[in-house]
Amino acid sequence: MSEETTVSASSVWPEDAADVEEGYLANWFVRPGATVEAGETLCEVQVEKVSVDVPAPVDGTLTERLVEEGDEFTREDPLARIDSDD
Repeated sequence: MSEETTVSASSVWPEDAADVEEGYLANWFVRPGATVEAGETLCEVQVEKVSVDVPAPVDGTLTERLVEEGDEFTREDPLARIDSDD
């Protein structure tokens, strides 16, 4: 049975930007429908002047991007959904 997992940037938010609540999505490296492995880089986000890679939290299929390149988001906003096989 598959389970849907939401991906956010909160776990990789830079410590030196702890008081910053917004960032923007710089690049996607994975397209919807692609199979991903836990730890694989899904996208790059920009917070203040720091670029951070956001990894897949689980193995599965990237089913949906919820934020597109150039879009702003908050620390807790979901960036994507992954359908896992767990």
